[in-house]
Amino acid sequence: MLSYQHSYHAGNLADVHKHSLLAWMLAYLTRKDKPLSYLETHSGRAIYDLMDDAAVKTGEAAQGIKRANGWFDADHPYAEVLAQTRETYGPEAYPGSPSIAAQLLRPSDTLHLAELHPQEHAALDLAMSPYDAKCYRRDGFDMAYAVCPPTPRRGLMLIDPSYEIKTDYADMPRHITRLHRAWNVGIIALWYPILTNGAHEPMLRSLLDSKLEALHHEVRFAPARPGHGMVGSGLFVVNPPYGLDVEAKRIGAFFKRHAL
Repeated sequence: MLSYQHSYHAGNLADVHKHSLLAWMLAYLTRKDKPLSYLETHSGRAIYDLMDDAAVKTGEAAQGIKRANGWFDADHPYAEVLAQTRETYGPEAYPGSPSIAAQLLRPSDTLHLAELHPQEHAALDLAMSPYDAKCYRRDGFDMAYAVCPPTPRRGLMLIDPSYEIKTDYADMPRHITRLHRAWNVGIIALWYPILTNGAHEPMLRSLLDSKLEALHHEVRFAPARPGHGMVGSGLFVVNPPYGLDVEAKRIGAFFKRHAL
């Protein structure tokens, strides 16, 4: 959706959930000396300023990463990327998922990043200029279908739509099934918000009924501000890497202790 910009939401608790598990998966995959592909359908601008007017206006980062800094040991891959991003861009910088992937992957790995919004794409292209990443200004699913199965075949795809388009929830199970059919060895991670209106529930039931080999993980948290509708974050990961369930439970415990 061309009106959506993640700057308003960067560094919120949903990002902490999604990005910490993404960083763990990428660090796990790079332990093996084999190249991999990373694909992302809704990339955003890759680097965010948490003192930007948009971020300050919503207060989501203040209730998110700024509260969660102590949750992660310094050697956790998410903490390492946060530290490197702040060293490079300043103490109020926050890495989006393309930046997390670019920092954790190796020169032998391949990145395919799609972003349709013209300003967001321009910022993404600039942020990714130090890396050998392919940044597409096109619909993310069109890119994914064109690339899959990627070379190398080993790898991970993150699907992180805005859910501001009314059909997003209904379309996701079809996209996941089709992409899995095209790339049956790929890890496909779908993020979704948990809203007070329960909009995600029919989508999740359809995904669970698909009988795909998948990890389903959700966390809950207090609204970032009075009346805010997002009260949790979910991931549905097809072909989850070994140990992700343990890491997800560990991260979930932080949310239960500190975010409700």
